[in-house]
Amino acid sequence: MVPLKIALMVLLGIVSLLQILLILLHKGRGGGLSDMFGGGVSTTMQSSGVAERNLNRISVILALVWVGVIITLALFTRFGL
Repeated sequence: MVPLKIALMVLLGIVSLLQILLILLHKGRGGGLSDMFGGGVSTTMQSSGVAERNLNRISVILALVWVGVIITLALFTRFGL
């Protein structure tokens, strides 16, 4: 079971980095940290509604995978597998 646990840890790291990247790609809504870093300036390069929805879907799916991997690793740790 040790190779499976190592594979899950590697998967957790990859999913975590992808999740961070996808969250940073989201369009800022204003009034928060996005304004501090220039997100409040309107540009002509706005993301389309379809692209934003797809980015949201992928972010949610990755978050669910992340939670599933965390729970699986916790069970492995709890039961000594």
